[in-house]
Amino acid sequence: MSTQATFARPQEASSTGYSALSLAVGNTPLTFISEPLVPGGGGFWAKLEGFNPGGIKDRPALHMVRRARSRGDLQPGATIVESTSGTLGLGLALAGIVFGHPVVLVGDPGMEPLMCRLLASYGVRLEIVTESHPVGGWQQARRERVRRLLAEIPGSYCPDQYNNPDNVGAYGGLAHELLGRLPHIDTLVCSVGTGGHSAGIFAVLRRHFPGLKLVGVDTVGSTIFGQPARARLMRGLGSSIHPRNVAYDAFSEVHWVSAAEAVWACRTLAARHYVSGGWSTGAVALVARWLARTGPDQAIVAIFPDGPWRYWNTIFDDGYCDANGLLGTIPDEEPDRVRVPAEREVRRWTRCTDVTDPLAGAR
Repeated sequence: MSTQATFARPQEASSTGYSALSLAVGNTPLTFISEPLVPGGGGFWAKLEGFNPGGIKDRPALHMVRRARSRGDLQPGATIVESTSGTLGLGLALAGIVFGHPVVLVGDPGMEPLMCRLLASYGVRLEIVTESHPVGGWQQARRERVRRLLAEIPGSYCPDQYNNPDNVGAYGGLAHELLGRLPHIDTLVCSVGTGGHSAGIFAVLRRHFPGLKLVGVDTVGSTIFGQPARARLMRGLGSSIHPRNVAYDAFSEVHWVSAAEAVWACRTLAARHYVSGGWSTGAVALVARWLARTGPDQAIVAIFPDGPWRYWNTIFDDGYCDANGLLGTIPDEEPDRVRVPAEREVRRWTRCTDVTDPLAGAR
């Protein structure tokens, strides 16, 4: 008697909210980064989220849309409207195709030409704001345009990635992928933008590893952890607003990284390890490298949110990097330190072990 494996055909999967396309998200590779990036024999594990169709934010995009549909917040065929610097936009384009929703996204002039063309090719209507908000920068300008679009488009829905708890809940699957591969994890290193993946992964892993430490990686010029907001080249991490999804009490420490330092890490990863990514990946790799050197017996996991392809005309373009003063910087072996985030404005890679919510009294 022969046996035959059974699996869901595409039409069967779609009826349950999972299409063949959405099943391509997840189960991304895990690789170990050691010499030559990490000298001395240590290293860290890197979760390569760039192997999702659009990057790490495919996970929350699908999850937020699925949950909104199940609650009735998003009606069949209604329009999804959201602000994005790029990666969530790709995820929402995917979710729009999977679930049958038009997608309208609001970006800003910093969005890469490749990203704009990709989003258009996936059927997204993209609007670009032209003036930065005087207080909240480009993010606030984008969010204000989103509010106007929601008022103009009947029945439209905004996932609100900055404040939606479903953004956090979307990363349980990623955490379980790590649990299935690694017997123990001492430290988790995550970039912080909306706060979703750091909070979501940590919440699950902490139940299995009570001593787990969470290290946040932000960009110079970001206000998330109490530094003043400044114009920033780096996209995907950092913020000019304060997302409610950031789990401040979970962080053991935070590191701020400059754009030039992230470029060095991205290019070194690519040249020496055939692995790389964008601004967040470079910043996270720099911090994970230091943690691996200073704690060689620790099991460290770093989340690499995307791959290098989107950054061909920024991080990996000599002309762009030279014009923005990003070439020739080799990060110091040790980060600078501040006792509290408000001690002074940081300009280069800097570490702080006193992490608090800068708006604690106002929330």
